Amino acid sequence: MRQNPERRAALLDAAIRVLAGQGMRGLTLRAVDAEAGVPTGTASNYFSNRGRLLEQVTTRTRERLTPDPALVDETMRIPPGRELLDVLLHQLVDRMRADPDSHLAMLELRLEATRRPELAAVLTETFRAELADTTEFHVGTGMPGGRMAVVLMYLTMSGYFLDTLTTPDVLAEHPLDDVIRELVHRMIPDDADGGGGTGAPVA
Repeated sequence: MRQNPERRAALLDAAIRVLAGQGMRGLTLRAVDAEAGVPTGTASNYFSNRGRLLEQVTTRTRERLTPDPALVDETMRIPPGRELLDVLLHQLVDRMRADPDSHLAMLELRLEATRRPELAAVLTETFRAELADTTEFHVGTGMPGGRMAVVLMYLTMSGYFLDTLTTPDVLAEHPLDDVIRELVHRMIPDDADGGGGTGAPVA
């Protein structure tokens, strides 16, 4: 059967909304059809089973959260250093706030992966590739701090997102700007900053 790429994307977007709003128990092919506003049976024509749907949702969330290339090009005019890293981390948070459904859906997929080895393999490959790409971007653009700095920032921001999306009051006394500023200054030593020493980060 010939498939429509736009229809597939719309079905995956509907699946993300179902996951974010109803959790894994609510995710069925019928629920995806209802959320997408299409005839019953449409999703089953695109995804052979629920497991295949989950794998493709993973890919779709990454597509939705990919930064705008034009914005990246503009941002990268800032010299490598604390100011640039501060801006990049704020943009990362902006994407989370603009699309919380994708992050909530991924939390559901992470939990489901503890019960589905095949899904765990997909998520592991996806996150490893993203971390590797981020590391190469960081190092390749001349950002100081080294590869371990990327790992520490990955862990910090993942934890920040988790609390922000699920229990935001935990971090109520720790404003985002303060967290990012402190993270950047701890990750990039004064003598390693190539973007202007200890100048104030851009909020």
